[in-house]
Amino acid sequence: MPVKYTDEFRARAVELVVHAQADPATATGAIGRVAAELGVNKETLRVWVRKYKASGRSTPAESIDFETENRRLRAELAEAKRANEILRRASAFFAAELDRPSK
Repeated sequence: MPVKYTDEFRARAVELVVHAQADPATATGAIGRVAAELGVNKETLRVWVRKYKASGRSTPAESIDFETENRRLRAELAEAKRANEILRRASAFFAAELDRPSK
């Protein structure tokens, strides 16, 4: 009975092979190494990679728009800093409330 793999698993496996093949130092035997690490038959992985390359799609690393990603990450960082400042002030407020004598 054949094993069914999720589309996400297949995409990640192909991505690992494509990135390994992009570096000349790791290109030789990339499919075999990745297949052994993931526990997938190397011929199965080879077919996945062949179909992926035939589709003409770019790898996820090549399709990243760095300016957009940078703006998104900067906005996320600013929001995290605002949230940390609010939490720091709330913590100081409640600590001061605990130090006050009760009636």
